[in-house]
Amino acid sequence: MPSADIVIDRKGQPVVDVWTLLEDELPVPLFGPIIVPLARALSEPASLALPGGVGVVIGPDNDVDQLAPLLPHLALVAVTFPKFRDGRGFTQIRTLREHHGFTGEIRVVGHPLPDQFLGLVRCGASSVLLPEGQTVAVWAAILALHGGLDTRPVAEQPLPLLRRLAASYDL
Repeated sequence: MPSADIVIDRKGQPVVDVWTLLEDELPVPLFGPIIVPLARALSEPASLALPGGVGVVIGPDNDVDQLAPLLPHLALVAVTFPKFRDGRGFTQIRTLREHHGFTGEIRVVGHPLPDQFLGLVRCGASSVLLPEGQTVAVWAAILALHGGLDTRPVAEQPLPLLRRLAASYDL
């Protein structure tokens, strides 16, 4: 299986990828699950009523608030990281979870680094489409290094950050 097709969940385990990215020029199929660009979802909102599910891919320049009216119809939002040093995706993920209450899958696509995995999960990412050449073992090892820390999204954690850190180190 080529590494570009490997998707891992928030626990670093590979999962079956049932989603297909629909390019702009292709017609909308009769059933999903498909992922469409944000511009297409906004211009063709009727296409979001497919059996099987619809997802939207957003770039770092997209305003997450534009998605608000579409979120009840979406099963997945793919957040693009065009470069590993572009951190806008972290903010987009947290905004989707904390401000818009999105409970569907948030998938990270593009060029994140394994070192960013814990941060992505803590922001609320559900899965990562591994960049070309990356292996599951490398990404899972990042979580193993931080085994004592709570990997739930920050919004789901009951204690303030400093108290969580103190508890994780038994201070």
